[in-house]
Amino acid sequence: MGEINMLAVFLAACAFFAVGMIWYGLLFGKLWQREAGLTDQHIADGKPMVLILALAFLFELLIALMLGHQFARTSPSVRGMMMISSGFGLTIMTPALGINYLFQRKSGKLFAIDALHLITGMTAMGLVFLAFR
Repeated sequence: MGEINMLAVFLAACAFFAVGMIWYGLLFGKLWQREAGLTDQHIADGKPMVLILALAFLFELLIALMLGHQFARTSPSVRGMMMISSGFGLTIMTPALGINYLFQRKSGKLFAIDALHLITGMTAMGLVFLAFR
């Protein structure tokens, strides 16, 4: 069993966070907001954005730590690292999100935006861990 590379963990979380900034800012911000049923006023009246961003980063850091632990325990190949990271987004995070969205009666568009964000973010994490292999 190898050591967890804490620098890679931190940078992988940063990569996931950056994907989210682009995803929910430039690429799908307005569509996501509409599909989520959020108005600009609702967002302004809600929890402070700095708190939301800080908590999101902490959750992403936790995900990256678990991924780093998985890699340290198993020493996978390059292909294996990408299969684990992308596969986690595709086969664990996405179905869990889908189950919640089904019961919450969320739209298919919102599910697609959020699920593809998770898959892309996990792939970005895997690429960071590869760079520090």
